[in-house]
Amino acid sequence: MRAVNIHEVGPAAGHRVEEISDLTPKPGQVVVATHAIGINYPDMLVVEGKYQLIPPRPFTPGKEAAGVIVAIGAGVNGLSDGQRVLLQTEYGAFAEQVAVDARMVCPIPDSVGFEEAAALGLTYQTAHFALIERAVLQSGETVLVTGASGGVGLAAVELAKAFGAKVIAGVTSAQKGQLAIEHGAEAWVDLTAENLRDSLREQIAAITGGGVDVVIDNVGGEVFTAALRAIAWRGRLVVVGFASTRIPELKANYLLLKNIAVTGLQWSDYREREPAWVARVQQEIFRLFVEGRLRPYISARYRLEDFAQALERFNRRDVQGKMLLIP
Repeated sequence: MRAVNIHEVGPAAGHRVEEISDLTPKPGQVVVATHAIGINYPDMLVVEGKYQLIPPRPFTPGKEAAGVIVAIGAGVNGLSDGQRVLLQTEYGAFAEQVAVDARMVCPIPDSVGFEEAAALGLTYQTAHFALIERAVLQSGETVLVTGASGGVGLAAVELAKAFGAKVIAGVTSAQKGQLAIEHGAEAWVDLTAENLRDSLREQIAAITGGGVDVVIDNVGGEVFTAALRAIAWRGRLVVVGFASTRIPELKANYLLLKNIAVTGLQWSDYREREPAWVARVQQEIFRLFVEGRLRPYISARYRLEDFAQALERFNRRDVQGKMLLIP
């Protein structure tokens, strides 16, 4: 089979697709033949050696894929050959086959295609846990999503809307703002405005008359600091990522002044520690899609051989919605 094979971490353009042996499942595993593979920001970090966990080399990157089970290891129950599933894994998905712990796969409903399933995985899982588990979002609350046109950002916009929240998209252009509105945001604010520390709060106040109840921050840097000042009394901010590449520092006096809570989300911890919880969330995400309440935006599809072109787009901050590899 073919797989992206990383011998030494470094720029994406320096890596290639190689022929390797077909996979055999270990006890507790299944092997999935991939039909659509999700491309995510952490994949770029892993390949370049900038992620918190770098697998032993050589390795195949990639954290999710949709496909068909083609082999089942000893001790696996409740799954069958030929079954359509979405898989989540720490690495290994940029390939024609993936061997994965059977607890990390979720059956795909008949009415959901492979590409749709791959687009409804990691980004929607991250957004769901950020909104519901970490922020404890309530219907009727107002949510600011920063980096709202990206993968997790757009998923957070859609899910917050589906859960009855009012959504404000934090973006860097009118075009990205319009995309967020098309996916459920009621308004957008400009994250490139001068003196963002004050101007973001002013933009939010003009829309809400006050502040926001929840912030899902995918950007970090000065956006984090500005968003913190735009939170209402008893608001919650969830740190999801640092697309700006700048990790902010927190002035704790803000937390005291308005009884604000700031928390973080490392979704892969839930995947490893609570796979049954993740499976329940994925089933809910599929249900919301089938009901027509989610519309994943697939902005680009690449051949497996062109994975480096896709990953380089993250460095250019040129990604909206979800990109897929089609092996």
